[in-house]
Amino acid sequence: MINQIADSALNGLEWIDITAPTEEEFKELAQKYNLHPALVKDCLQPDHLPKFERMEKYAFIIFRLYTDNDLPEADSIQELTNKIAIFISEEFVLTIHRRKQPLIEQVKDSLKEKPCSTTAELLNILISACLNTYEPPLLKLSKSIDHFEEVVFLRPKNGPILKGLYYLKRKTDLLKQMLILSYDIIDNIDDKEHGTVDTRDTRDHYLKLQNMFSSQSENINQLLNVYFSASSQRTNETIRILTIFSVFFMPLTFIVGVYGMNFEFMPELKWKLGYPGVMLLMVVITLLIYIWFKRKKWL
Repeated sequence: MINQIADSALNGLEWIDITAPTEEEFKELAQKYNLHPALVKDCLQPDHLPKFERMEKYAFIIFRLYTDNDLPEADSIQELTNKIAIFISEEFVLTIHRRKQPLIEQVKDSLKEKPCSTTAELLNILISACLNTYEPPLLKLSKSIDHFEEVVFLRPKNGPILKGLYYLKRKTDLLKQMLILSYDIIDNIDDKEHGTVDTRDTRDHYLKLQNMFSSQSENINQLLNVYFSASSQRTNETIRILTIFSVFFMPLTFIVGVYGMNFEFMPELKWKLGYPGVMLLMVVITLLIYIWFKRKKWL
């Protein structure tokens, strides 16, 4: 579906938004605006990563914005982000996407209040709006990290949390990667020749998001290390307790084993005080082991 949002005669620039274009519509657009076939092919790839490519008369941009369809175990590019392709020249802006994006309507409404006179201004507004889509997941990730920190540090006996931390790490690293790959887009928008106050604001917004996602990624990695350390410590504590029990019972088991061999000539078996004597010996050995452990501060 082709929707002409701005007309050059009325607005000074042409902005056409295309949603789920057919092959025929793509051919018409490619012929009308002289688009390179390789770039048109990139538009059709749903999992294409962010890129910026400058041609002779126009520039081509692919930006991935965060999708609001956030499943708990989503960890792939297509599940977490949507692609928007942009062709921009001094005369026109083409935005191409497979699904209807609320972002386009938001930008359209903002232009009614504050119109832009050049395509560069419109591009900056579009990229800034795309960056804004990363704000909600950043807040959600922060809350999730706080929750897992509480579970790891304050409720160590709670259910398994490794799976939740894994998907949290995958989401954070993937969104961080999308921002890193989008650096060329921001850098070309806010270059020395065409940079303005608005484009510098967009760059600052981009750097803020990138730093915050990097910080969240480091926090998750530290949380994973703490979780593994705590799990290892609990395992070591269990092994230590079992080892102490085994040390106590090892000499007692040896004594019981000796007198359980059923040899015919064992004089101790005929003693009247043999049984209480052996029991007393076991008690003494147990006390000696206990005193030894206490002096070594193992108990």
